[in-house]
Amino acid sequence: MEELLGDRRHTMEQFVSAAARGLKDERFRLLDIGCAGGIDHRWRTFGPRLQALGIDASAAECRRLAALEQNPDISYVAAFVGGSADRPFDASADAHRRLIAMFDRLSVRQMLEIRGARLRGAAIEEKVRHNVWDASDLADARTPISAPDLLAERGWAGLDYLKIDVDGADFEILRSFEGRFDGLGVLAVELEVNFVGSGAADEHSFHNTDAFMRRHGFELLRLDNRNYSTRALPARFLYPEPAQTVSGRVFQSDAFYARDPAAGSDKAPSVAQLLKLAAIFSAWELPDCAAEILTAFRDRLAGPIDVDEMLDRLAVQLQVGAADVLPYRAYMAAFSREAARFFPPKSTPPRGPVGPPTFRQRVRAAWAAYRDWVYADEVEAARRKASGR
Repeated sequence: MEELLGDRRHTMEQFVSAAARGLKDERFRLLDIGCAGGIDHRWRTFGPRLQALGIDASAAECRRLAALEQNPDISYVAAFVGGSADRPFDASADAHRRLIAMFDRLSVRQMLEIRGARLRGAAIEEKVRHNVWDASDLADARTPISAPDLLAERGWAGLDYLKIDVDGADFEILRSFEGRFDGLGVLAVELEVNFVGSGAADEHSFHNTDAFMRRHGFELLRLDNRNYSTRALPARFLYPEPAQTVSGRVFQSDAFYARDPAAGSDKAPSVAQLLKLAAIFSAWELPDCAAEILTAFRDRLAGPIDVDEMLDRLAVQLQVGAADVLPYRAYMAAFSREAARFFPPKSTPPRGPVGPPTFRQRVRAAWAAYRDWVYADEVEAARRKASGR
């Protein structure tokens, strides 16, 4: 599995790198609100064309990331982000209080409480790994910043990718971009959404987030659900650190929204925007959506990239782990032929009526039954001896 994941990442990075080269001097601009842990490796593939701004409430984490950063066009700001700079986030509001109440019922919260004393004195890297951001050196919550205002202050006239994951005021921050997506040219948005709530119009829940994004012209392309077990019967954690579990109620999800130019719109995207969207789709492990961009806008993209070569890269990405990997045209031809590779393996039909067992089969079955009985008797004798009876 590790090898398969490595191959998938490699093929994705090859496509994104090739798309980035087609951008020439155009930048890929990213705003990461809740950047603890660093800018995702997928966007590093844009290389020198990446311009990013990371914001996080943990001042210690921002200092750590800044010390490690080698790209001069990536910077970090330690601050709480809210809907506006003059209204601090209210953690006691009903909508947020319901979320906290649900989180307190989960086994991940219980494990964090068990480890709490040790993590209070741990290094910032371990606190971030365990998502105990409130145990680190924090910015002043009384002086939040507005993300759109910060972009304007820094002279960012455009923004390609927005990511929000702050475990709190996510929906409030998202709403601060009301009416600004088009002006900034935002192509894609990555959000953490909650499946908890009462239906209130202002709470950070999936139904509110989805309605907001669709109202602003974005389509939901991917939804990665995260399950969490309750304290009453904890399930195994999915990762080495306390986080989501292999089973349990669906509590949160990572939601990926993007523009869908292939569906047609009044405002035609630029060639650079098409290349960026194709790269984003590939990075999201949606090579089919990236291929749709390349085929729908082949004539416009034929200058900066070799469309056929890029389609071959996407076909390889889709076929990672396959016994035989086909180039794009051969792959599509195989689909037209209704090739077996596009369908699950046929199940073996049940055999017809079986006659009575032969004498040899009867003897073998009797011998196997005898050995099973002897083995069971030996195990029981050993158990009795071990227990002193």
